[in-house]
Amino acid sequence: MRPIRAKRGERGSIAAFVVLFSFCLMALAGLVTEGGAVMSAREQAMTEAEQAARVGAEQASVLGLHNGRILASGSAPTAAAEFVMALYGHRGTATRIGGEVTATVSPFSIRTPLLGLIGLPSIRVSARASAEAVAR
Repeated sequence: MRPIRAKRGERGSIAAFVVLFSFCLMALAGLVTEGGAVMSAREQAMTEAEQAARVGAEQASVLGLHNGRILASGSAPTAAAEFVMALYGHRGTATRIGGEVTATVSPFSIRTPLLGLIGLPSIRVSARASAEAVAR
């Protein structure tokens, strides 16, 4: 039996397929591993924003505790929310409108070495959450 030989125009086509397939597998591995890291960072940023907003709203509630209403003045709620975000290690800002405190974690970058191979070296993550003070 005679061995099968490739035609002249098809020589090396398997090598090109292997290179392309390897590149696709690396991109997929980057999406899975680094996509998970980015989702985890977003979850952490959201947790930070939620906790900071709760602490700020609690401060607003404490200010109005004795007279049964939320006080509209004072910077303690926003300062407390910004302090909590700083404790977590991320900068952020807090605003207050009446009894509602909104905390925003400033955008920060998550490095993505595998996705960097296809031109995405980092992904920016931020979060925003609000909490409302309740006087009882």
